[in-house]
Amino acid sequence: MSIRVYQGPHSDGRRLPVSWQWLPWLFAGITIGGQIIWLLAEPARDFLTIATVVSFFLASVSHAWLTRGWAWALCYVAIAGGIGGAMEALGVATGFPFGSYSYSDTLGPTLVGVPVVVMMAWAMMSYPALLAAQRISRTRAGVVVFGAWILAAWDLFLDPQMVGEGHWTWASPDPGLPGIPGIPLTNYVGWIITALIIMTLLSRLPTRKPTGDGVPTLMLAWVYFSNVLANAVFFGRPWVALWGGIIMGAVVIPWAWISWTRRP
Repeated sequence: MSIRVYQGPHSDGRRLPVSWQWLPWLFAGITIGGQIIWLLAEPARDFLTIATVVSFFLASVSHAWLTRGWAWALCYVAIAGGIGGAMEALGVATGFPFGSYSYSDTLGPTLVGVPVVVMMAWAMMSYPALLAAQRISRTRAGVVVFGAWILAAWDLFLDPQMVGEGHWTWASPDPGLPGIPGIPLTNYVGWIITALIIMTLLSRLPTRKPTGDGVPTLMLAWVYFSNVLANAVFFGRPWVALWGGIIMGAVVIPWAWISWTRRP
């Protein structure tokens, strides 16, 4: 049974003023600008990490609100942020499903042992992953698989960077993937499980034609290509660039081609 949520432009049927359409673009610009500055402003990296997650989250949420209605946006945030946060809380408390790890105090306020910004990160990335999957596949099963693939593959970039910055620490001696030591393979299994749950629920929300989805398209393309470049050139992590570039790219690159050649 589908989750029945009004999918129109606004909950009461009225379109928002055109002047509001710039809001997701503003948050997207802040995110991209902040992540570029992050490379150059080492003393402010903890602040910029939090700030860019918040701005990315607001870009996704404001876009969902403007294009799909406040009820749809609220359900999406509850599903992605709620499931992501619940699985993180379970992981911190028990080691399942990600493995044994702990957060430092660098990511701001926490809820049930999980930084709130981490819950926002699950939600911010789930939205463009869902829309990309809907662009690729016309079936619900396809949307779940492709969306979960994108979301879980993102961690191939995310975890090495966040561990390197000291935001969380793994207790497992598991060597992990070749060239990405210190991050156990159980972590990726946990991401796949969590991503599949999130996408299964999100796929039941009403869909719409892929028009006016420039912001999530931009953000997914930015996440992929900037992470490949940053790890290959700036971070000195060629294996991260290779693993992430190939695995995430297996879906993102066909999605980018489809988006370009089938523009509405």
